[in-house]
Amino acid sequence: MPTYAIPPHPQAVSPITGTEDLFPVRRVYCIGRNYADHAIEMGHDPDKEPPFFFQKNPDNIDTSGVFPYPEKSSDVHFEVELVVALQSGGRDIPVQQAMDHVYGYAIALDMTRRDLQSEMKKMGRPWEIGKAFERSAPMSPLIPAERIGHPTAGAITLHQNGELRQSGDLNQMIWKVPEMIAYLSQYYDIAAGDLILSGTPAGVGPVAKGDVLVGAIDGVGQFEVTVI
Repeated sequence: MPTYAIPPHPQAVSPITGTEDLFPVRRVYCIGRNYADHAIEMGHDPDKEPPFFFQKNPDNIDTSGVFPYPEKSSDVHFEVELVVALQSGGRDIPVQQAMDHVYGYAIALDMTRRDLQSEMKKMGRPWEIGKAFERSAPMSPLIPAERIGHPTAGAITLHQNGELRQSGDLNQMIWKVPEMIAYLSQYYDIAAGDLILSGTPAGVGPVAKGDVLVGAIDGVGQFEVTVI
């Protein structure tokens, strides 16, 4: 019987609120510029862009409540986002059936090495060095949709050291959750265990060691992350 040539990497997981169960994370898709005000603050016209996605790695997910400031960067930004966790998937999923595939929701920070991302943009290169680095996706435990339903409206905020930095509403997303799922399924075999980070409102900004970040979404909850 064949064996692994080297020990396999541990399965990336997220805890689930109120249970001892763990949610196995397969892939992490992130939609870019999905709130008009954030698209504008980043210098783009939200009316002219189709949806686009980049990826983080499954083991970038971190539920410890601590974010280590990364090396090789001096400009790391927070971006608070709703996480959509899938319990099933497929190809070419109709928008009308997309929500059948949702397991639950969480809150995440899409931490971004903005200086490195900007360098990559100028050179026309991929963003991974600015987005998919170690522990770059602090996340709250998942909460099943069967407990909270499917949030389509409600405040999404981020406070930094007690000061409000980001404030928006889920109903301001340009591409709604069913549309994101349907669109992704045209290009990928999406599946159970996939996470979708659904974009961030305006107000993104830099963090420093010692900062306390509190992300909150109405109906989903809130979570706190300390930068060390």
